[in-house]
Amino acid sequence: MPRPAAAVTGGCAAVLVSALLVACSTGEDATSTGPLFPSGSAASSASPAPATESTAIPESSEATPGDAADAAAAVDTALATLDTLEVKGRAPKTGYDRAQFGQTWADVDRNGCDTRNDILARDLTDVVFKEGSCRVLSGVLDDPYTGQRISFVRGEDTSADVQIDHVVALSDAWQKGAQQLTPERREELANDPANLLAVDGSANLQKSDGDAATWLPANTSFRCTYVSRQIEVKAAYGLWVTQAEKDAMVRVLGDCGDAPE
Repeated sequence: MPRPAAAVTGGCAAVLVSALLVACSTGEDATSTGPLFPSGSAASSASPAPATESTAIPESSEATPGDAADAAAAVDTALATLDTLEVKGRAPKTGYDRAQFGQTWADVDRNGCDTRNDILARDLTDVVFKEGSCRVLSGVLDDPYTGQRISFVRGEDTSADVQIDHVVALSDAWQKGAQQLTPERREELANDPANLLAVDGSANLQKSDGDAATWLPANTSFRCTYVSRQIEVKAAYGLWVTQAEKDAMVRVLGDCGDAPE
């Protein structure tokens, strides 16, 4: 079987979420404190490593003083990065088309696997590949957006149960600076593992092209990571935020990484 997909690295965002894998001390929606994705979506041993390795910070009620200090430092970093982003209104959506961001799920790293299969292999556990290929046939997703566990089975009626979300939606990116990027840079954005998550299909459809001001994951324990990822992706690609979006991000980050009582 060919080598499973490796994470795309060329031109990818340097996401500073390592200590922001925080349960945002909101309680009932908290999920497990696994690696990269707090919902436990690290890939199986047959799958590629996540784009960013990190250790999750427990909920504030269970955190050690060292954990709380790391989380607070990560919050400060995210807020500082947010302050570097230009704040202005959305540009018109005129001219937006998915094709402006290149082929859908291209094999940008030339590893023989398209980006969708790369991300499925990274984010699912118990992954089963089609014999002789890196095509993901089934696996288990601990969905970061809802906190629910989803059994993925590829098929005409089931593949859409797990979708690959652009953390910074491409339409949102188009209206906040991506129009000025080169076609090659837009394709990098569309296929950057730092901007991609395997998620519940219905949650992805609900999000649509929303930004942090209009949509946040129902799983509140993932919001710190989600917002920090959006900030780092926007910084990496020179995109801006609206004032309402920035205000929402500041509110979310303000609830992250509180020290234990």
